[in-house]
Amino acid sequence: MHPERSVCIDMNDTKEYIIDQAYSLFLTKSYEAVSISDISKAIGFTKGALYHHFLNKEELFKAVIDKYLRISAIGNLKPDITLAEFIRENVEHARQIVDAIRIEPQQFVPVNYLSLIIDAFRHYPGYDHDNVQLFSVETTRIKKILDHAVEIGEIRNDIDTQVMALNLLSIAVGIATNLIARSSPSDAIETFQLQMNQFYLLLKR
Repeated sequence: MHPERSVCIDMNDTKEYIIDQAYSLFLTKSYEAVSISDISKAIGFTKGALYHHFLNKEELFKAVIDKYLRISAIGNLKPDITLAEFIRENVEHARQIVDAIRIEPQQFVPVNYLSLIIDAFRHYPGYDHDNVQLFSVETTRIKKILDHAVEIGEIRNDIDTQVMALNLLSIAVGIATNLIARSSPSDAIETFQLQMNQFYLLLKR
C-alpha cells in the first residue's frame, strides 16, 4: 500500500510519521543537504500533500528538533530536595532525554547527533536564546539546591555555590561530549552518572 494512503487516516499520526522520517534524513545529512523533494520521496508523499502538513522545510525541521532535541528542565522537584536526590533525578532526566532521541545502538554515529545540534543552532530561530535562558534558570535553581545542602550539612560549607552550580550544569551539558566519546548512549549516561557521583563525593569532603 502506498505510504501516503496508509498513514492519512489520522492527521496527527500522519504528522508524526512525517516528523519521524524527516528526523532520519536530517540526522544522516546536513540541514542544507536535505530538500523537500528528498523528504517527499522518503515518505512517499507528493510535495502538495507534504505542504498540507508543514508550510516549508524550516517548519518541519523545527518540529523535528522540538520532538527529538528539545532540552527541558527537570520538573516537579521538591523545594527542599537534597543534592543527592537532585543528582539522582538529574541522571534519570538525562536518561529520558537520550532515550527520546531514539538512538539505535547498531546505527549509532555520534557525529550525526553533534551535526544535528549544530544545525539546530544555525537554522532554528530562537533555539540558541531558549537554551541560554534555560541555562541561566537552571544555574539559579542548582545554586539554591547547593545552598540548602550547605545549610543542612550535606556538603562542605567552604565552597562557592555559584561556581559549583555552573560546574554541575557543565557536566550535564557534557553529555553531548559523552555521546561522541563513548560507544553507545547507555555508556554516555553511565559516564555522566559516574561524573555526577564523583563530584558529589568531592563536595562532601
